[in-house]
Amino acid sequence: MRSHFSLLAFTVFSAFTGEVTYSLQSHCSRRSVLFAPGAAMLATGALPTASNAAPTPNGLTLIEAPSGLKWADAKVGSGQPVKTGAVASIDYSMASTAGRFPQIYTTKDKGQPYRWTLGDGTTIAGIEKAIIGDEIEGIPPMLPGGVRRVIIPSTLGYEALTTANAKCAVGPIPPKDGSGAYQRWVQFYCNPRIPYQPDLVFDIKLYG
Repeated sequence: MRSHFSLLAFTVFSAFTGEVTYSLQSHCSRRSVLFAPGAAMLATGALPTASNAAPTPNGLTLIEAPSGLKWADAKVGSGQPVKTGAVASIDYSMASTAGRFPQIYTTKDKGQPYRWTLGDGTTIAGIEKAIIGDEIEGIPPMLPGGVRRVIIPSTLGYEALTTANAKCAVGPIPPKDGSGAYQRWVQFYCNPRIPYQPDLVFDIKLYG
């Protein structure tokens, strides 16, 4: 299923193209990666559905896989894809589709990309599926240098962390650095008192 998907009103300081401003009615532009530690992301109302989002010439069309993962490439990389068992290195921006301030955390400009071994169980399935791809679902693998936006449902996210006594140990996890990112993440995604988890929005840049 292909759908245009609008998220929120926000100003983005793109890691690749400079500052870009979008409204609630606009599509996720190919330029609208969320790598912005200081970006102002202000929700202005309920999220629009795929059917009522207004089209724009440069809209980024998200494709919905049978698993519920939505994805679109803002930039296609080059070279060979990474595979299960290899070490992946990414910069990412994490946001939620709930709350007044949806942006949670970004590794942009931190100098510390997120790294893990694909398939080792330390990272949510939605990110691994976005990077490795899934031939059955029609999701191509990312290539080094590429940037992909993914909307991850709870079944491919942190759903297991909603159970009582679950350890907040599946990444990526924002650091406890005083920015409040970790607390925002825990509130929505490692909180047994909230059985429903809102979808996650990730912009991922793959280094290899």
